[in-house]
Amino acid sequence: MLEIDHFSYGWLTPAIAYIMSVVGSLLGLRCAARAESGGRGWLVAAAVAIGGTGIWVMHFIAMLGFSIRGASIRYDVPVTLLSAVLAMVVVWVGLYVANETSWRPLALPAGGAITGLGVAGMHYAGMYAMNSDAVIEYDIRVVALSVVIAVAAATAALWFVLHVRGVIVTVCAALVMGVAVCGMHYTGMFAMHAQAHTHTHTPTGAGATEVLTPLMVSVSMITMLLLLHLGITDVDERPVAPARDPESVPYWPTRN
Repeated sequence: MLEIDHFSYGWLTPAIAYIMSVVGSLLGLRCAARAESGGRGWLVAAAVAIGGTGIWVMHFIAMLGFSIRGASIRYDVPVTLLSAVLAMVVVWVGLYVANETSWRPLALPAGGAITGLGVAGMHYAGMYAMNSDAVIEYDIRVVALSVVIAVAAATAALWFVLHVRGVIVTVCAALVMGVAVCGMHYTGMFAMHAQAHTHTHTPTGAGATEVLTPLMVSVSMITMLLLLHLGITDVDERPVAPARDPESVPYWPTRN
């Protein structure tokens, strides 16, 4: 059995991963709030923020601190990119389903199940993108627990999207969502076991810093620009009353 280290750089990678998860969740919550009054485009932006930064970037920042003693790790670039697309698509589907009033009261549980299973799928797709000269095995019980956590976390996240308003409450919700996403990730990671391969072979793919760093920096920069553009100012979801025509207002002469 080979030794697995989830914290090769100490608490640096988990801390940065958590911060990015919170930032993505915060932006996603603000975009989702705008979607109620500003159209479906904001729902897509929310999916990109939560799925892209809050989940996918968080996952691979945490993976930068992952190592297997005595084994090398490389990443399959197409599968890595596919996992990013998967994360954003399933979050969008979950948001769309949860916002469907015709599905109530099943809209939230259905959206949470879809999103949670998709998040778990993204996690293990990202792990499948990891090639190593060690034999990787998983404890199915811990894997099942990570899926349950993903579904619960996704359902809670969608509930926040539908019900949370106000800057302070939104920030608190993003902090909770960050804990849930990171908890799911590290639960899934602790399901792993590695053994030395009887026939050593050099794994194919790109190194972590070669493929992950440019991708994460790109997605993170887009997220930061969106956050600066959107801001975290409170959103007024009430419809604006149309301005009255001055000529339609009756004229009441003033008495001198």
